[in-house]
Amino acid sequence: MTGELFFGWSAAVSALLLVLAMLLSGIRIVRGPHPADRVVALDMLCLLGVAAAGLAALVSGVVSFVDVALGVALIGFLATVAFAAFIERGSIGDEEF
Repeated sequence: MTGELFFGWSAAVSALLLVLAMLLSGIRIVRGPHPADRVVALDMLCLLGVAAAGLAALVSGVVSFVDVALGVALIGFLATVAFAAFIERGSIGDEEF
């Protein structure tokens, strides 16, 4: 019984910390100040999405959330590489947001 109670509390605290980290990452995406900061914050937001899907899979016991986590991780990686290429090429970064 104590193990279930501990698991419930730890899952709730983990979810709360994930939401807080997502909010802070969203603020960094909006405020910048540089495009590279925004790309890193977007990559962190994708990582937090993977962690949230993993936590949902753990709490609910539905293994389909693992597939969602894998999909989010792949798309997040591709988005990070694409934005890094844009910054490298100079398409983004010359103007201030």
